[in-house]
Parts: sequence; C-alpha cells; structure tokens
Amino acid sequence: MMNIVKAHAYGNDFLLVQEAELASIPDRSALARELCDRHRGVGADGLIAYADGPRGARMKLLNADGSYSELSGNGVRCLAAWLARTRSLRPGASLDIDTDAGVKTLELLAEYGRRLTFKSAMGHPERIEQRTIDVEGESVSAVTLRVGNPQCVVLGDVTEERLHRIAAKLAVHPAFPDGTNVELARVERPDRVRILIWERGVGPTEASGTGACAAAAVAMQYRGADRDVEVIAPGGSQRVAWGSGGILLTGWAELLLAGRWLR
Repeated sequence: MMNIVKAHAYGNDFLLVQEAELASIPDRSALARELCDRHRGVGADGLIAYADGPRGARMKLLNADGSYSELSGNGVRCLAAWLARTRSLRPGASLDIDTDAGVKTLELLAEYGRRLTFKSAMGHPERIEQRTIDVEGESVSAVTLRVGNPQCVVLGDVTEERLHRIAAKLAVHPAFPDGTNVELARVERPDRVRILIWERGVGPTEASGTGACAAAAVAMQYRGADRDVEVIAPGGSQRVAWGSGGILLTGWAELLLAGRWLR
C-alpha cells in the first residue's frame, strides 16, 4: 500500500506522496498517469513527490499525463498546507519548498479547518516577449514568459470556444518544444483580470498559480493593470502583486484526504 494525500487549490488538485514511498517504483511517469486518472485512479492534475526538510520540503512534479513540470504555484501551496498541518504551524510561520524552479517561500496567513491561506514568493517573471504565432493559419498575438515554468498568455476574449480552438493548440505548438501552459486573459478593471487555463500535460484546469502570475504580469506590462490585481479563474480568485522583490501570490489550499492506495 502507498500513503497518499490529496489536496486542491481552487479545484487544481494534486496527490502528495513521500519520496520514500516511491523507492521501488521504476516508472514514475506511468505511476502518475495511473494515480491521476479520474476514473481508474485517485484522480488529480498532478503527482508531487516530496521529501521533508528542516525548513520545509523538496518536491518533484509530474503532470497527469506523466510529463515533467518544473513548478506549480498551486501544487507548492498544497504541499505547504499538508506540511503546516502535520507540523502544527500557526499563522505567521513560513515554509521553504525547494522546486526545480528554485526555492519558494510561503507564509501561512490563516487557517480555517482544512483550508489554509498562504502568501507565496514566486520570484520575478523572466524572458517576457511579445510574439505572433501561426495557429493553423490564424495569426495569434501572444506574450511568452517564464514564471518558473513556461507560459503563453493571449490577451482578449476569454471563452471556452477560444480556449479549445487556440490555447489547446498553443500548448503543443512547435514553437514550444517542451510544451507550454496557456492562459487566455482579459483585463476587466485595473485591479481585476479574468483567465481561462490550458495546462501543459493536463488540459483545462480550474485554476493555476503560475498561470495567474503570468497573466497578471502581462496585464500589468501591456494593458496598464495595477501592480496588485485579483486574478479570477473558474475555480476562484487569487491575488497577485508584483513589486521590487518579485511576484507575491496569495490564495488558499484545501486538504481533502490522507489515505492508502492499494497497489
């Protein structure tokens, strides 16, 4: 049997498994696909393997299709929620989560039962570039950047039709050899941005922490949005502030279950 924790942030859900539980697993990508399957597994957008450390933990992330990802803003928060609960941390405490995109420091702001709210230091966005990309004969104006992982933001209409017609194709476009996360984004007010997400290796997701950061950064740089905005996705609203120290992402994660998978 394998011990598994399930948590989600705004509907973006993850399975947490300690590294020690995976020592005998030869193919972690296959395991991720099996566990994340919505009908034949536990069901999730990704699998996080983690190892405890004195100030937090080290994590590795695989998407639901078994592919590798450097970072998930919501996944980091889900892991932090579990660590905070098991270590009996109180608001004001902080945790360092070591990811393949660097160490992310999270401050616990509040705890309401299974739901814990954090402010996460996500660093500065990098390699911001305006591009025009041909998507099956349609010229799409996009902004590409990295927020620890690859992002492609398309400003304009935020509709399900456009998500499937444009974002799905951009996620696997030859312009992105390693794939990319894609956000459709619209600035509704200077302090509010609405998004839809097509996540690399997953498909449509209800929320994305790094996607919210990317969309906010693009809205600030190219559409005059405030430096502190509410980013609304189907799963709910997160807060993104971009200052001299980098991006701060504020939102909650909710612990759902701790159980055993019958291998």
